[in-house]
Parts: sequence; structure tokens; C-alpha cells
Amino acid sequence: MKRNIGDLAIFGGSSAFLQPLYVGRPNIGDRSRFFDRVNWALDHQWLTNGGPLAREFEQRVAELAGVRYCVSTCNATVALQLLARATDLSGEVIMPSLTFPATAHAFRWLGLTPVFCDIDPSTGCLDPALVEAAITPRTSAIVPVHLWGRPCAVDELAKVAADHGVKLFYDAAHGLGCTSKGRPIGGFGQAEVFSFHATKVVNAFEGGAVVTDDEELASRIRAMHNFGFSQGRVSTEAGINGKMTEAAAAMGLTSLDAFEETVRQNEANYDGYQSELADLAGLKVVAFDPEERNNYHYLIVEVDAAETGVHRDLLGDVLRSENVVCQRYFSPGCHEMEPYRSERPVTLPHTERLAQKVLALPTGPTVSREDIRRVCDIVRLTVERGHEVTRRANERAESTAGGEGKGSK
Repeated sequence: MKRNIGDLAIFGGSSAFLQPLYVGRPNIGDRSRFFDRVNWALDHQWLTNGGPLAREFEQRVAELAGVRYCVSTCNATVALQLLARATDLSGEVIMPSLTFPATAHAFRWLGLTPVFCDIDPSTGCLDPALVEAAITPRTSAIVPVHLWGRPCAVDELAKVAADHGVKLFYDAAHGLGCTSKGRPIGGFGQAEVFSFHATKVVNAFEGGAVVTDDEELASRIRAMHNFGFSQGRVSTEAGINGKMTEAAAAMGLTSLDAFEETVRQNEANYDGYQSELADLAGLKVVAFDPEERNNYHYLIVEVDAAETGVHRDLLGDVLRSENVVCQRYFSPGCHEMEPYRSERPVTLPHTERLAQKVLALPTGPTVSREDIRRVCDIVRLTVERGHEVTRRANERAESTAGGEGKGSK
């Protein structure tokens, strides 16, 4: 246990962890079941092109999402692009800036214009009133993000979209297994997109899916993700190769097998962080609605620099020095990145304020209760002695800069 500022590795102490503790460690599941599935695919020589494993994966994802149709893809970026193409989007697409850049890039790559809208600071998700104010004659769709698995204001956003006659699609990359008002994420808007990247609660190495109750939309996306081929191997329109392979589906199925246990472990970790960091002035663990189901895949803390005396970035530096590889989810916002910052400058005060506060800490089945205790010891010491940590960090930076200056003469 670290009791003094000098014990921190950033100031010369030994690291708390010999091996790095990461955010987003893959949830692999039972390796033997994975290899059994891969060997089955090899034995039957069906490795891609909508094989049995991909179809089973789609069925299980659709059931979990509470929808009729699921089209699996090679990744979620392609899934978003297929959805945009299949619905003939044009012009502007309203979305949050507080998201992974792929949300915006996917649409810009197709020639669409991402329009960033501010968030409700209490949820981190799009503010429906601000979305409505951002709609123009060029708006073709709204693409909210269920940030960290916390659902958007789905009813209010549905009303805005209906009132203005625009499409409503959700980036649900974080939302598998979560609910809004008791309904599974996956069935809101015209369609939703899941990610099965290696860092997600269910992973397929790389993977994604479009889920929907719209049969015609699902059929069109299924054709378009296979070179435009419909039944009978006839090309009905231009398409791409966006299919999920059987090896990826094998990983996805194995990860799905472990899903409930993964969520239980994530929730236990969440409770552990909450308990360890309770009543720590200036820092709070982002809460999930106890009335809703969540996958607890993201453990997010907000750091109030004004109250603690230490900025989120410095806390992150302290943790990384201890081999705790935390992440800034998501900072800066997309609107402050290129190419968007230069092309369409905008100020989003709620987004900018929250983006400067949030930090993701390690969780998942590979993180133990003892790991959490040790991480929280470091966080508590740093936050409780925030002004002193900041002063020493500044002095060290000035000393290093002065030494470099002398050496360069």
C-alpha cells in the first residue's frame, strides 16, 4: 500500500504492478470451445460467406438485442457505412462528439457531413432539444451513441426524428446486453449497430452487426455486405465485402457463451470500485441506473480538478507510471480533432467539460478484487493529496526542462 507521495512511481517509487493492467482486455471465454468451433469450420471447409457459425452468431445476437434480424459484419465501422448506404443517406448526419472517432469517420468516408451536437451532461448522451435545434433541410439522419452502455433518451429522440422526417440510427457499440426502460438496446430507431471489437464485452476479434426489426432493410444490408448479391448469386446493386468470417464468429460465439459470467464479474468490479472510492471528494464513479440492465463493461471516473487539485491527465500519468494503463474515453471530442476542427469549428461546452474529466479504469474478468484495491489506493492517495501531487509534478517538469536547456547549450 502506498502511503506517501514519494511512494508513487511517478516520483521514484516502485510500480504497484509488475505487469500492465489494461482497460479493454479481451474476454476470451473457453479456449477449448473456440478451437472446437474453428476445427469444425476447418473440417467442413466453410470459412466465410455466411457460414453456419456466422448465422448462429447472428441469431444469438438478435435474441439478446430483442430484434428479428441481425446482419454480422467484419467490423462496426463497415456496419455503419452499410446502414448509411442501404438507407440512401445524404447531406448531414447529427451525432455526438463524445464518441470514438470511427462514428464520425464512417459517415465522412462516404461523403456525408457529421454535425456534432452537445450532450446532456448528466448522461453523456445527445441532448434531444439540442438535436432538434441542429436539424436543417440537409439533415438526413440522427446517430446517437449509447455512451458506456448508458442508454440515450430514446423516446425523446424518436419524437424529434419523426417530427422532422429524418432517420434515427444508434451507435450501440457499448450497448450489448443493456436496457432502456426494460427494453434491450438494439431495437430502437430504424436500426442499431453493435461492435464486437476485441475490447468489447463480446468480441469476435474484429466484428460488428446491424440489428433491426425492418425486414427489407436487413435484406438490403445482407446483400450489400456480400458484393450486392441477393439470393441466387445475382448482383442487385453495388456492394462491398463486409462479411464476418467463420473464425471471427467462432470467437464471437465463445465470447457470448461467457457473456453472463463476464457481466457478473464486471458488476462485482463496479461495486468494488464504488466501495473503494466512495466519499472521495472531487472524484466519482460514473453510475449506472440500478433499474436497468447494464454490461458494466466500462468503469469510468470523473475527476473534478477544481476540487481535487489534480487534473484528470495527471492522475492518468500517475496510474500509468504504476503500470495501470487507463484511458481517456473520449478526450478530446471529435469536434476538436482533424479534419473536423478545421472544416466545421464548433463549441460544445458540455462535451468539452465532461471530456476533460473522464478516465476509464481497468475492469473485466482478468481484473481481481485485489487489483481494484491497489488501483484505488493509488487513486485515493493522488486525489486526497492532489495539490501536492500537482506541485511536485510541475517542479519535476520545470527541472527536466531546465536540464534539457542547459544540455543543449
